[in-house]
Amino acid sequence: MPAEPFRLDTLRLRRDFLAASRDGVKIGGPIIGLQMRDRGAPETPARVGFTATKRVGGAVERNRMKRRLRAAARSALAEVARPGCDYVVIARRAVLDAAFDRILRDLREAAKRAHGREKRTSPAPAGSPSAPIDGRESGR
Repeated sequence: MPAEPFRLDTLRLRRDFLAASRDGVKIGGPIIGLQMRDRGAPETPARVGFTATKRVGGAVERNRMKRRLRAAARSALAEVARPGCDYVVIARRAVLDAAFDRILRDLREAAKRAHGREKRTSPAPAGSPSAPIDGRESGR
């Protein structure tokens, strides 16, 4: 019996995309952008969402980009996705012309980088160099 292919649970609600953008780790690259948010529920499967803004092309091109990204995510995220995490893959214009192997490699590397940064998203302990001295947030 053949092994079942990796199934992607899909982000569909706007609030999930916004939560990944607001609370998640952001990784940028020339071909894709990635936002990853740990939902704190390791017993639930990983979820993936795809987006391509109107700036990157017309509807036909955006749909083609998202089809390529879905195919790449099935393969690349099957190896590195963590249960309980949301991943938002953002298409750049270069997705149309990039070799598929390059898209796979960039997606894998972006997910690994996001996992490495995810541990550092907790607030700095009091007295550390990055903690505010007077206990207030900076006014930037």
